[in-house]
Amino acid sequence: MSQLKDVSLATREKPNRMANLLATKPLNLLMEEARETGEHSLKRTLGVFQLTALGVGAIIGAGIFVMVGLGAQYAGPGLTLSFVLSGLGCAFAGLCYAEFAAMIPLAGSAYTYAYATLGELLAWIIGWDLTLEYAMGASTVSSGWSNHFIELLNIFHIRMPLWLAYDHWTALKTAEKVIARQMALASDSSLVPGTQVFLDKVMAIMNAQSPELLQRAHDLLGAPHLFGMEIGFNLPAFIIALVITAILVVGIKESARFNTGIVVIKVSVVLFVIALGSRYIQSSNWGVDWSSFAPHGFAGIGAGAAYIFFAYIGFDAVSTTAQEAKNPQRDLPIGMIASLAICTVLYIAVAAVLTGMVHWQQINIEAPVARAFLDRGLTTASHIITLGALAGLTSVMLVMLLGQTRVLYSMANDGLLPKKFFAAVHPKFRTPWKNTILVGLLAAIVGSLTPIDDIGKMVNIGTLLAFVIVSISVMVLRHTNPSQPRPFRTPWVPLVPILGVISNGYMMYKLGWVNWARLIIWLVIGLVVYFAYGQKHSRVQALQAASGGRPGSD
Repeated sequence: MSQLKDVSLATREKPNRMANLLATKPLNLLMEEARETGEHSLKRTLGVFQLTALGVGAIIGAGIFVMVGLGAQYAGPGLTLSFVLSGLGCAFAGLCYAEFAAMIPLAGSAYTYAYATLGELLAWIIGWDLTLEYAMGASTVSSGWSNHFIELLNIFHIRMPLWLAYDHWTALKTAEKVIARQMALASDSSLVPGTQVFLDKVMAIMNAQSPELLQRAHDLLGAPHLFGMEIGFNLPAFIIALVITAILVVGIKESARFNTGIVVIKVSVVLFVIALGSRYIQSSNWGVDWSSFAPHGFAGIGAGAAYIFFAYIGFDAVSTTAQEAKNPQRDLPIGMIASLAICTVLYIAVAAVLTGMVHWQQINIEAPVARAFLDRGLTTASHIITLGALAGLTSVMLVMLLGQTRVLYSMANDGLLPKKFFAAVHPKFRTPWKNTILVGLLAAIVGSLTPIDDIGKMVNIGTLLAFVIVSISVMVLRHTNPSQPRPFRTPWVPLVPILGVISNGYMMYKLGWVNWARLIIWLVIGLVVYFAYGQKHSRVQALQAASGGRPGSD
């Protein structure tokens, strides 16, 4: 960092200085930053267990109890193979992340790796893209957390007004769905809630938007009015985001302890589901041959894998804590790979139990695991599953907010964002407290006022873009810095990185043009911010100008 600080302001003020948008950040500067200590640096307190717990905390959310239902509609009992394929897709990117995390033990994740290999502009793009993954992801999760919290309250017969449980648009849609379900059952008593036929009937009623449906929905909503308009505010989502923010401000060690406690709870719930559910397995539900095991063939297994792939997203957030790991060269690769392996095994086991308990065509799509237990009279088990989903989302939110603040911290240290705010470290807590509070407030506000479903879809494409760039970066750095010490080496380069690019790029393609359009719009906004501020204050470009304009000069 001293070389960056010594660059005179005069260098920055040369009127004709041309910005080198592909300037890379020299590895010697990265390593110098990694060795920094003192009250203005992040505190190294995380061991391999805490890092693995952060990975598991980020990966396992409510999806394990929900996505298995939809995945089974594509893959049938072959859903277990879908989880294997999805796990392999993530493993390719994970091995590339592990090499970088061990070699460049800095906060910033894919942003830092891209800066060292592909240049400043691409680094900015991926840093801005990670904001899409982490900040918007945290807002999405806060909204999902609220749904499960309300479900938990319902167990104890506590009812929250819809207008205080959701944003206005979601609350009205929820009210319409409740009325539509009532109307569907009233029109045909033979319908079974949760089945595809029932859901199709409910959707048809909602799409018709009859006056009766709308009037009854508004009556059920009962929202107060402000300036003649109904209002809605997701209070649980707002509160949980602020609570998580406060925990993150207090310190990384305290945050890791809290996360570890939550992870123990949710993994215990998953193991409980596997142990109890295995007693109700009927092997005939798995099929007797390939056609009954994979009713839609390998194409169905592949389609199931594409859908449930997003259940794995989150392990990359572990790499954002590199500057807070005690022994990052050894522990970060272990933490990422171990968390992926643990979650893959748990996912496969849950899929096997569910498809063994219930024939794949009868699996409830809305709440597959909980309904499988309820149908056997195991009401307490379904309540425990709700608790597990709530715990899962809590830790996911914590790790996402943690990852976002560390990426902003790295970008600010490089001058691409205002350093006095985004890189300010609290002298006592040793956390980037100002940007943590800002990110937490934004997540709370967006999660409480916005219909987050569509924004949540952007998280997936942003994450996959990060995976693709990291896979490319490994190959680039092997060529440009072959002699750089690598405590962990991605095996079978370039095969593994190429497979990472192909598999994750294919997933991006499958997300459709709407999500591509959203991603492009988001990145254009980011480029405006970069050229208006970041490019003018870049410390790496200032250093390069001072050293004669040699790209990546040491």
